[in-house]
Amino acid sequence: MEHASAAAAIVDTQGTVTGWSEGARQLTGRLAAEAVGRPALDLLAVPPPPDALATLAGTVVLRHRDGSPVAIPVRACPLLDADGGLTGYAVTADTTAGPEPTVAGRAFQQSSMSFSVFDTHQRYLRLNTVACQVMGVPEEALLGRHFAETVEEAAPSQGFLDHLRQVTETGLPVRYESFADEPSGNREHAWNIEMWPVRDTAGELTGVALAAFDSSEQYRARERLAVLNEAATSIGTTLDVVRTAEEFIDLLVPRYADFASVDLFEWVLGAEEPPDAAPHEITLRRVAHGSATDGIPEAAVPLGATDVHPAYSPPAQALRQGRAVVSQAGDPDFARWVEERNARGPEGSGHRAGVHSVIAVPLRARGTTLGVAVGVRIAQRDDYAGDDAVLAEEVASRAAVCIDNARRFARERSTALAIQHSLLPRGLTGQSAVDVAHRYLPSGSLAGIGGDWFDVIPLSGSRVALVVGDVVGHGITSSATMGRLCTAVRTLADVDLPPDELLTHLDDLVAHLASGESAEDVAELGATCLYAVYDPVSRRLTLASAGHPAPVVVRPDGTVRIVPVTAGPPLGVGGLPFEAVELELPEGSVVALYTDGLIEGRDRDVDDTTGALCRALATPADSLEDLCDTVLKAVLPQEPGDDVALLAARTRALGADRIATWDIAPDPAQVAWVRQSVGEQLTRWGLEETAFVTELVVSELVTNAIRYGAPPVQLRLIRDRTLICEVSDGSSTSPHLRRAHAFDEGGRGLLLVAQLTQRWGSRQTGSGKTIWCEQPLPD
Repeated sequence: MEHASAAAAIVDTQGTVTGWSEGARQLTGRLAAEAVGRPALDLLAVPPPPDALATLAGTVVLRHRDGSPVAIPVRACPLLDADGGLTGYAVTADTTAGPEPTVAGRAFQQSSMSFSVFDTHQRYLRLNTVACQVMGVPEEALLGRHFAETVEEAAPSQGFLDHLRQVTETGLPVRYESFADEPSGNREHAWNIEMWPVRDTAGELTGVALAAFDSSEQYRARERLAVLNEAATSIGTTLDVVRTAEEFIDLLVPRYADFASVDLFEWVLGAEEPPDAAPHEITLRRVAHGSATDGIPEAAVPLGATDVHPAYSPPAQALRQGRAVVSQAGDPDFARWVEERNARGPEGSGHRAGVHSVIAVPLRARGTTLGVAVGVRIAQRDDYAGDDAVLAEEVASRAAVCIDNARRFARERSTALAIQHSLLPRGLTGQSAVDVAHRYLPSGSLAGIGGDWFDVIPLSGSRVALVVGDVVGHGITSSATMGRLCTAVRTLADVDLPPDELLTHLDDLVAHLASGESAEDVAELGATCLYAVYDPVSRRLTLASAGHPAPVVVRPDGTVRIVPVTAGPPLGVGGLPFEAVELELPEGSVVALYTDGLIEGRDRDVDDTTGALCRALATPADSLEDLCDTVLKAVLPQEPGDDVALLAARTRALGADRIATWDIAPDPAQVAWVRQSVGEQLTRWGLEETAFVTELVVSELVTNAIRYGAPPVQLRLIRDRTLICEVSDGSSTSPHLRRAHAFDEGGRGLLLVAQLTQRWGSRQTGSGKTIWCEQPLPD
């Protein structure tokens, strides 16, 4: 039998080998002399399965002469003598790897899952077809070998081996998930692995079986969902275009790309609207990029620089097609693009040498293309594929919406700032009653620009109005409302109403505006306002508040006082009165008016900040400008949560030598005496050049007061920036210009005054009215 080529052996009824073929020698490496006469069990690496003994067929693991196990399907055939008695068995080995002899065996072999069987020493006993494909070698190359000998040393392999030992030691099944490359491939796979013990009929553990399911698709789907969820929370945390692009890059690198960049059209970074037609040349500005390598050596375009993308490049193709474009090494356009990058940034060409895959995806939001994002893989072995393109488009879409939101916020903010700057006073000239300095700090919060405003309005009689207000809310709506209120205050100030009456009219206006708005916008029309009038002649300050913080007065001796003004209701409430308060100020006093953003805040105590404000105002300063800077530095936090307006005014006083007053009896004969007295006063002031016009104006106004007014009648001349003439009487009837006909005896007095002076007007007083006019002083 030693000359038989088949792998066969004869075993007697006592289990002793009595025959050994040449094929058996080739299979096990043992000569016939080494096998014949020995128990068959001595030639096995592990005991045969009980079912194999019962069916006289199965897989046994032989021990090769070199000590390695050899698993081989075998079949036993009974040998009978002439009387029909059993004398032994002819055992033949199936070395042709033919189909499994049983349905269960074929199911094991043909399963779509990876099945393997190991002995208690983690040596291969059996593998199915899928397991062999995963390992990349045939079953014969693995049978009998220890698992650690068949794989590279890595963490996933060590974990696999540890779990095999755990099942052997505990006799309990385990289930876990592993992430590892296929030994036969270069793409990472996710595996759901289950291992369980295999026992014989006596309950002894004889091996470990495992089933491994390739869950890579499910894993990548979960990973894509996780990336999308992270994108929803990590991109767009601020309303800043550049920061949003940087957050997009942080999400991509190094998880999705070894290098990534975001380039945007120029108009996205400004306040302009997108162009009507697509440009012929694609010029973008680099706003963010990142790399898995320190220093970002792959970048050919520095931050802030512009880049012209040629038509064949992946970014240009993505913008033109409106979808993600994947390009791999070997594509001619890919090679041209890499060469163009190397030419633009030769210092990074060595780092781009390993680039093998690029994906470019347009950043589109609300139907408008904002720019393009590019991802590059160098160290990552996987090329970008179809599922990567789907993920890139999803994440880029979310990032684009956040970038567009930031762009729109920046545009609205710049518009609101432009509105405010156009309405806020600039030079604050035209008066000499006070020296002024001001500060306006727009909010840096996400709520946007508020509706804070201030104004300095020259009034008649050298007086000046100081105004500060705050519209509830933020954004363009508040800025527009602020503009309307600012204009209304100037209009009402021109009528020269007292502070409490002016606020009453302003309150009616806000209530009227609110009644014409939708319910959602009513709250936005609420506002607070403080209106103060300072008279440099009497040195008296009269003010009233509509829900606004009280001003602070610093006297020349350094004492600081919060004006005890009764804060009326905010504008728009309607039906409630406003109260005016009046106080006399020494010359050189400083009046500080401000909005609530200076002293209020989410984490700020109003009493503490008001105390800090008073202390800062009491600090000696070389100028009002320095004083404003001192106040802001001492009171405001590093990042104010609301707009801040501060108006500081140092009072002046007109001395008695610049004012002349005459009480006039209600007799027309007094007019000549008044003209003569005015001429003499102008001579003392050195204003003889103005005498003719002034005497003519005075005679007209005094005559009207005597003829149409009521006593007492008073004339006052004020020499300030202009020459001011005021005639007061006890009548509350206001005069008005009218057209006089050819034969009318009167009706030309006020027309003459209007023609001869710079400006004129009237104001109501507590005891009647005052008609005033101004004319320029000689050079």
